[in-house]
Amino acid sequence: MLPTAKTISPPSDDKRWKIVDGMMRRHGHEPFALIEVLHTVQETFGFLNDDALRYVATSLKVPYSKVYGVATFYHFFTMKPPGKHTCVVCTGTACHIKGAPMLLNAVQDAAKIKQGETTPDGNLSLLTARCLGSCGLAPAVVFDGQVAGKITTENIRRRVMEYLSAESHVKDGHAVEEHK
Repeated sequence: MLPTAKTISPPSDDKRWKIVDGMMRRHGHEPFALIEVLHTVQETFGFLNDDALRYVATSLKVPYSKVYGVATFYHFFTMKPPGKHTCVVCTGTACHIKGAPMLLNAVQDAAKIKQGETTPDGNLSLLTARCLGSCGLAPAVVFDGQVAGKITTENIRRRVMEYLSAESHVKDGHAVEEHK
């Protein structure tokens, strides 16, 4: 390290920051690594928060406004913790024509959340994508990272209800596993 270099501390003592620091070090803390570093933060922590954005901006010597702009522009990045389960409805042209708006409405009605939100219990996040690249499967939905095609409103409603039903219930102060 150069004698004049100032060491920047991560936002917390969380050991996962070592992964992010390693990525930045591999790229020489150069600004061109911004998107890759943000991907690393997202993969490591599950989402981007303000502290993470400020740390990346300072470490890569990039204005905070640029880091924030990149993080909010690209669909992949999220600024909120994800739910335990995710449902991503494709809203591309083929999916739109084949019923994506009805699928989105079915999820919103069943889960009582809007696109981009997570249920209060943290069980489900509802997202949309401009195109999943699975037009032959239209309408397509990604459930927990797995693409599902030719989805009907009944299919999506059933899946959402599975996600919303608690996997464990509390009875007399003790968690009781639910068997299906």
